[in-house]
Amino acid sequence: MLKVGLTGGIGAGKSEVSRLLVEHGAVLIDADRIAREVVAPGTPGLAAVVQAFGEEILAADGSLDRPRLGSIVFADPEKLAVLNSIVHPLVGARSRELENTATEGAVVIHDVPLLTENGLAPLYDLVIVVDASPETQLDRLVRLRGMTDDDARARMAAQATREQRREIADIVIDNDVPLDTLRKRVAEVWDDLVRRAHDPRAASEDGRSRDGGAE
Repeated sequence: MLKVGLTGGIGAGKSEVSRLLVEHGAVLIDADRIAREVVAPGTPGLAAVVQAFGEEILAADGSLDRPRLGSIVFADPEKLAVLNSIVHPLVGARSRELENTATEGAVVIHDVPLLTENGLAPLYDLVIVVDASPETQLDRLVRLRGMTDDDARARMAAQATREQRREIADIVIDNDVPLDTLRKRVAEVWDDLVRRAHDPRAASEDGRSRDGGAE
């Protein structure tokens, strides 16, 4: 099994890259999806979040009002740290459970938005960073996700810088490109991942270099 950490700034297009990798045969463990599961109605995770932030972060149906909570935590680093201290251990435990079901020789992609911020790179055989310019990120968040300019900038500022992400990357995928170009790049990366999955020496020697060089 090859354990790959996939990350990128908000709006960089990481989800599209993970989708393309799944098309090629990768096993995807999506930290964002798991983060939603562990705070679903009736879970201990949601109860802990409500205890920390109050019932005002609940929607009318009792589910987590994520936009409301986001507006609170992304404007306050201390509150964001509190939320992360609740959610991240739950996400990590569930991710390990799913990883243990993968077959030998599988390429397991851990889609982790805050991989850089939380110093998680050593958990993986190698790290892929999906990279886009801040201008591209901002445009996608406002135009495609409907965020306000201020909200988008606040969320970007709460994450690691572009330079910090690239420093921990073994492979960088440029996503300031047309979709056809991105597809070709992901196909190249997939071929490399398969090679590493079947050659443990390649994975250990190449994947743990962490010298900031991108392939």
